[in-house]
Amino acid sequence: GIVDEARRHGMTIIGTTVGRRDADGTLRPLNDAELAEAEANLGGSIINIPLEAGFDMEPGPDGRSICDILKGVKSDGWDQPLFDDTFVTFVRNAGTRRFTANIARVAQELERLVPAGVNVVVTHAMAGGIPRARVLMPLLNRVFKGQGEKYLASAAFWETDLGKVCSASFDEVTADTFRYLLEATAGLRGRANVRYVAYGYHGCEVLIDGEYRWQTYTPYLQGWAKIRLEEHARAARAQGIAATVFNCPEIQTNSSALFLGVEISLYPLLTSLDREGGGQAAEEIKADCRRLLAPGATLEGLLARANAYLAAPLLKPFGDFAGWPLHSTKEEMELMLTASAELMAMGADPKEPVCARLSFAAFSAVGRLMLDASASGTEPVQWLNHDIIAKRLLAAA
Repeated sequence: GIVDEARRHGMTIIGTTVGRRDADGTLRPLNDAELAEAEANLGGSIINIPLEAGFDMEPGPDGRSICDILKGVKSDGWDQPLFDDTFVTFVRNAGTRRFTANIARVAQELERLVPAGVNVVVTHAMAGGIPRARVLMPLLNRVFKGQGEKYLASAAFWETDLGKVCSASFDEVTADTFRYLLEATAGLRGRANVRYVAYGYHGCEVLIDGEYRWQTYTPYLQGWAKIRLEEHARAARAQGIAATVFNCPEIQTNSSALFLGVEISLYPLLTSLDREGGGQAAEEIKADCRRLLAPGATLEGLLARANAYLAAPLLKPFGDFAGWPLHSTKEEMELMLTASAELMAMGADPKEPVCARLSFAAFSAVGRLMLDASASGTEPVQWLNHDIIAKRLLAAA
């Protein structure tokens, strides 16, 4: 979304890459063919220095990485002690050294490429951090999609060695890379007007029972790292650095197959479009959504079902903004996953759900809002709630 908006403004686009891993695990830059394809997709040049973050493949003192150790973990041994703190600290520090060394080289290239005195928007789009290990996927499926006997409480997972290393990895990848970026590009700030934006998530206000109310997806295990990301932006602002984390609305992404239910709060965006003024743009989006419905399904029925879930008394304890993020309960997961399945069934084609059309609208608006606010925003954290998204979509029509 933000790249599309940058193109629309005729901005020069410079990208980075996480690099690639060879079969032996070696991290390398893109080869010529990969670089040409990536630059064509981006519509700009790419600084070909690997910026893969995290530490799951860093060798420990005995040569084994976290991923190596997890290869030997059986499905019934995932909750046993797996790592000692000294080992995790060692590989995490190694990953940090690699990343900070490479981002320092990227910053040097930027100083060479960016003319003095120009306006620069630096976008932090790094997120995630799940270690690359097969043992994790069936567990995460139970945490995020499990019902009945298959349900695994997120708190129970989070308290194990495996959960703790995921937490540390989320912090490093999702949050601390932003701090490393800010530190590495101090020289760039000395020669250009630089502003930083980052993608956050901390719940979102959507229309529930006719009023805008904050709600959130649970269990959002990356939430602690997203709070850490906000803290880095606040520290930067205190030093006079123009950095803002934009807490974006829930959308359907490639990872939504794992996080079923995160998409439910997208549906009220249709109601917000009418509430914030309606008009041709709103009608076009609604028409697109109607075309995606199954025979007999209606937008009114879809919105009523989504609202019934979002307004459910069972969810009231999960609306604790000060206590965010919270862990799941079995009852909450069953309520969410049942609602998600029923809403998806209202679509004609599972591969082209209504929430995908709404996601496209949302992330397009997010890109425009972030780029616009980068020029004048003064706050370290901003929420892009549904009223703001709707207004931007209508204004763009």
